[in-house]
Amino acid sequence: MEGCRCLDDGSEETKYRGVRRRPSGKFAAEIRDSRRQSARMWLGTFDTAEEAARAYDRAAYIMRGHLAVLNFPGETHNYVRGGSSSSSSSQQPRQPQVIELEYLDDKVLQDLLIKDGKEKKKS
Repeated sequence: MEGCRCLDDGSEETKYRGVRRRPSGKFAAEIRDSRRQSARMWLGTFDTAEEAARAYDRAAYIMRGHLAVLNFPGETHNYVRGGSSSSSSSQQPRQPQVIELEYLDDKVLQDLLIKDGKEKKKS
């Protein structure tokens, strides 16, 4: 199976950090929380090793930020600012943010500065 390698004793070990294969064939993901004396934090059971590895990556990024050791470091853009690689029916699609910039020449800027200076003197 992809994402796994067979050991000498016939069992399989995943190549992903924080992921292990259960006897049922599913993949379990967990992470150790260094803030709680390295207690294990259960992340869930997944059908594929890759899904479990991504769950680990999300949790690791939340806990450790850019210092996290990830299974898929090229996918950090999915974890920044709450992004997700999986879509949920409850999530609304994000609209692109539009920023309008207006160019003002030096004369207009000077006029604005002079006007602002006069208003401050009146106050």
